[in-house]
Amino acid sequence: MDLRQLNALVAVADHGTFSAAADALNTVQSNVSTHVARLEKEVGTILVDRAGGGLTAEGAAVVERARRIQAELESLDSEVAAFRDEVTGNVRLGMIGTTARWLSPPLLDAMAERHPGVHMVIVDATSTSLEPQLASGRLDLAVVNLPMPAPDLMTTPLFDEDLLLVVPDNHPLASAGRADMGDLADLDLLLPAPGTAFREEIDAAARAEGVTLRPRAELDGVRLIASLTMDGRGPAILPATALPGWVQGRWVGIPVMGLPRRSVGLAQRRRGLPSPPVRALLEVLYQVVRDGLEGEAGLHVPAVDT
Repeated sequence: MDLRQLNALVAVADHGTFSAAADALNTVQSNVSTHVARLEKEVGTILVDRAGGGLTAEGAAVVERARRIQAELESLDSEVAAFRDEVTGNVRLGMIGTTARWLSPPLLDAMAERHPGVHMVIVDATSTSLEPQLASGRLDLAVVNLPMPAPDLMTTPLFDEDLLLVVPDNHPLASAGRADMGDLADLDLLLPAPGTAFREEIDAAARAEGVTLRPRAELDGVRLIASLTMDGRGPAILPATALPGWVQGRWVGIPVMGLPRRSVGLAQRRRGLPSPPVRALLEVLYQVVRDGLEGEAGLHVPAVDT
């Protein structure tokens, strides 16, 4: 077993076919096929389903391990460079969309100033999409909605943010300037998808007040919900960062008595030593968040560490 074999299998997983994998690796299809075949002989099982396409269950397991090996080799180069006071290498950070909108710009600026040798890749996705990418090694870190129940991940709270009911500016509740949980029972809401941490928080608050929410639609993605709400498709409960000050429109966000604040945190794998670029990003990220809490409306220091 050698690295070329593992890299070939990962390329097949990423690009779908042997020919596409060969293009990505700047080689010919026969080389990719040979490397995968030798790897299959080494482990004693079929890793790629030639007839149906895609990986077998065993192939998926090998790819997950291979990604970790690739990440460790990349970290090895960065670790050696760090002894020369040079932080270099790649770091892959996932972020939920509403947080990415305000956090990404200052984070990129700070990293470019303090660690110009670090190349950042930022993935904008929902918490449910980021969790498996982080667990499999596709991402090094992820900013997510808490709690995140995956046992192989650990989380650190970054900030709490207010939840607001967003309605058109001509809605009766808009002129009142506030609402309570009972008011939500009369609305057809655009709600987060069932099973997400955000939805569970909203549902728990509603149950505590004896309120049953009526979903007009259920959607996985706060930015999608915000876009539809601002397009006039229905009221929604949104975090404060979904309504930045520069967004203009005929809607308002009003506080709802009984709604908790949303908790946003940083997730990373429990096992493995973070590479120097990841450690550098962690330091800068915490500082940028601390600075951001002073300038972003609706954001607060975390109430409780988890």
